[in-house]
Amino acid sequence: MPIPSALTALNFDVRWISLRRVTRLHAPQCWQRWLTDRASLTQHLIRASEGDFKVEVVSQGWGRPTRSEALALGIPMRQLALIREVRLIGNQQVWVYARSIIPASTITGQERQLHHVGNRSLGTILFSDPTMHRGPLQISRLKLSNQQAVWARRSKFFLSGKPLLVCEVFLPALQQVHYKP
Repeated sequence: MPIPSALTALNFDVRWISLRRVTRLHAPQCWQRWLTDRASLTQHLIRASEGDFKVEVVSQGWGRPTRSEALALGIPMRQLALIREVRLIGNQQVWVYARSIIPASTITGQERQLHHVGNRSLGTILFSDPTMHRGPLQISRLKLSNQQAVWARRSKFFLSGKPLLVCEVFLPALQQVHYKP
């Protein structure tokens, strides 16, 4: 499945459900633990791939977040943010497509490093920062341009009190992995 062409910014401008209880999650059983785990997704993917893991940057640049993303971050809809889209690849298969929205006001001070992540995992940076706080998880089912649907989660992270939004889309190839978070 050609994921980058099937996923566009419009796919992310959907209704997101705040996850309060796992029992209210209507996702298939195979996705529930991936969607609800609050630990580092990067670490899980490294373990699942037995170290055969890499991050491939699809795009990174200044742009306007979707309406849904701007509302989640509490920023004006026309405000530019650094938008980073990557493929998380394990065992030479794209397992996760991630989209991060980083407001310009977040990329100051120590957090200037977020502009220069490159092919490193953003999760590695987030989960190693002692100031990191993660907000509640939100879940959605995204419809792709090829009529397929995939499950996704997003959450707001705070570094030194400054917000960024990370969305992770779980792709069908991950279902074949014999690993659960």
